[in-house]
Amino acid sequence: MVSGVVIILLFMIIPLIVGVLAATKSDNTSDDYFIQGRNMGSITTFFTVSATWWSAFAFLGSNASLYSEGPVYLTAIGWNILFGILYFVVGKRVWYLGKKFNYVTPSDLLGDFYDSEKIRVVVGIVVVVFTIPYLQIQLTGGAYLIEIASGGYIPFWLAALMFYIVILIYVWVGGIRAIAWTDIIYGAILLFGLLFAGLYLSNVVGGPIAMFEQMQAQYPEHMVLPGPDGNAGYGMWISLCFITAIGALMGPQMWLRMYSVKNGTIFNLMPFLISIIAICYAGSLLVSWTGVLVMPGVENPDQILPLLLMEYAPFIIAALILAAGASAAMSTANSQIHAVSTVMTKDFYQRYKNPNASHEKLMRIGRYYLVVFSAIAYVLALFAPGLLVTVGLIAFGGTAQLIVPTLGALFWKRSTSIGALTGIISGLFVMMILQFTPLPLPFGLSSSMYGLFVNVILFVVVSLLTKPRPVSVSNRFELALKEFNQEEHKGLNDKKNIA
Repeated sequence: MVSGVVIILLFMIIPLIVGVLAATKSDNTSDDYFIQGRNMGSITTFFTVSATWWSAFAFLGSNASLYSEGPVYLTAIGWNILFGILYFVVGKRVWYLGKKFNYVTPSDLLGDFYDSEKIRVVVGIVVVVFTIPYLQIQLTGGAYLIEIASGGYIPFWLAALMFYIVILIYVWVGGIRAIAWTDIIYGAILLFGLLFAGLYLSNVVGGPIAMFEQMQAQYPEHMVLPGPDGNAGYGMWISLCFITAIGALMGPQMWLRMYSVKNGTIFNLMPFLISIIAICYAGSLLVSWTGVLVMPGVENPDQILPLLLMEYAPFIIAALILAAGASAAMSTANSQIHAVSTVMTKDFYQRYKNPNASHEKLMRIGRYYLVVFSAIAYVLALFAPGLLVTVGLIAFGGTAQLIVPTLGALFWKRSTSIGALTGIISGLFVMMILQFTPLPLPFGLSSSMYGLFVNVILFVVVSLLTKPRPVSVSNRFELALKEFNQEEHKGLNDKKNIA
């Protein structure tokens, strides 16, 4: 048990060292602290996007879902592909506009495009309110893993507190640069930790082939939709695929990564790279269904991976894998805390209270917000627990509503601010009503999907019925996106000529 505590402490010390080193490379400006001076390289971008994308939702939530709901979570292969495509199609345009017009947050782009302060405020509120539950997931998941990896020496409340303090310190010191550097280390560890865990634990029942044969004989309902309880059918499959990919992309932590990139080349590779790493979900499947066979009826499915490891793996291996899982949670939590503090600092403090604030003042305010929102997430982790996938879908469902005005800004000149506001607010209202009332959900689709449907319909209808945006505003964006398309075509032609 002592070795488990030592491993955990090592994983906690690494980001602190990285944070100090990152701070030495900073130019001490708010742009460097929030978006690394738009100078993030390709390798760093890939690992920080991947590590932020893979979280406790993936590392623990995937096992819980496959353990209790059957194969519905395998739609993760689809949402990885969709996320990669969206990161290319949407992300590259967001990056270009951010560089051209000096955007830092989602509200910057959407508020400027729709020429609306109301849009700025609403978008800022949405990304903050719906990022906090997802941040709660990371603290909860990380604390589960630390508690079990320590053999109970570190209780849940203390594990979550340690998690919170470590993240707070190195993000405070190094900003997004510290996060990105740490994600290179943790990104590699977490992507292979889950796959290794699945291959290792499946040997308990004779290996992957034997595991599938036993599942087919004993628990065939786990291998087909709608799963053992009959609630996870095709509607949930579709909802998970779309809401997870879109909601994650629209999270403020991903917007900051879009803005931070040095050049656009990495966006071209993302669909391929993100799709390839989906193979790691095979580890989740092997872990979960091995658990169904040897450890049925676990009260908290989120803990099936650590419980299996502690029961069937040597302690040192179990602790290493669980530490990798904690890194999955940490690599997302650090990004979310930083993103929320950036939104609060830039969209609310600087814009409405102190437009002329110095770089030092903005960084100091951003650090204060780090403390506040980390504390809120910590309290929620202690007093508002929930199945990680369930909480995650609510969080993703909220941020997913922003895809509609974002696509409107990038691809539809006729979109209007009233249409965007009506769509966002109505979509969120419908989603929350359906989520927290016993109203039926036709076709098995999630409340978030119905919110998105309402959002799209009202956005289009109201935009067509309301006055177009000022010509000066629409022309500025039309010209910028035309320049983007010309550069893209020029790049393709240059590659053809070289070939």
